[in-house]
Amino acid sequence: MSQDKQQTRAGMLESRYWKVILTVVAALLTFGSPYLVYVMTHALDIGWFIAIGSGCVLFMIGLGLIWYLIRKKVIS
Repeated sequence: MSQDKQQTRAGMLESRYWKVILTVVAALLTFGSPYLVYVMTHALDIGWFIAIGSGCVLFMIGLGLIWYLIRKKVIS
């Protein structure tokens, strides 16, 4: 059963569609998180600490996804 999951994940990175989707998601998380902090503080009136914390978490997830894609040679 674990081999099926490994094959599915490996096949997912071989598809051109998933490569594009994951790259776009990584870019949106990385470069969109500062804008999200601005929206959360000004438009939604959420506290500054919560907005900065969630922005940093999303930024780190984006960087982690970019690192993973570079490591798997999806992004050269």
